[in-house]
Amino acid sequence: MGNLGFPRAYQTPLRDRPLAAIAIHAAAGRPTQGWLVAGAHNLPVALGRGGIKANKYEGDGGTPRGTFRPIRLWWRADRHPRPRTHLPVQAIRPTDAWSEDPADRHYNQAVTRAPGDNGDRLTRDDHLYDFIIEIDHNTRPRIAGRGSAVFLHLAREKFSPTAGCVGLTRGAMLRLLARIGPKTKIVIG
Repeated sequence: MGNLGFPRAYQTPLRDRPLAAIAIHAAAGRPTQGWLVAGAHNLPVALGRGGIKANKYEGDGGTPRGTFRPIRLWWRADRHPRPRTHLPVQAIRPTDAWSEDPADRHYNQAVTRAPGDNGDRLTRDDHLYDFIIEIDHNTRPRIAGRGSAVFLHLAREKFSPTAGCVGLTRGAMLRLLARIGPKTKIVIG
């Protein structure tokens, strides 16, 4: 018998369970860089060029303050093996994009776009979107102009600011993915 009174085969080691919560906050004196605290790990992150904002709106470059949940992992299967995670996983296709137009009825949602159509493409030449954790910012309800395409994704070199997302190194992203699940709270601020 294991330590919970159940046979060991039915127990999940603590390190394999999703975290209840992670926290993201700005570094002292550096509003566009910060830390993601996940259990015992403090991971450096890039934040939006507008810092963390309580009143987020489209195009302000702010990372939204609040408590969110991860929805799914989008990943470039053509570049990386499927990572270990508790999240639902969606391979990114060349037609996958994100609607950032407040006038679009699909605003702040994944959309399919033909070449040349508008939308934030999820297939990029750089590696920023090789792994994207979609979060539930501005989803229920979706309010036009309150911000779209806010993700946790890979960081640029030297953690330069994002357009409002949270950027991590590839190694930090893989460590986070192994410990995050659909019920994990993401507390930004």
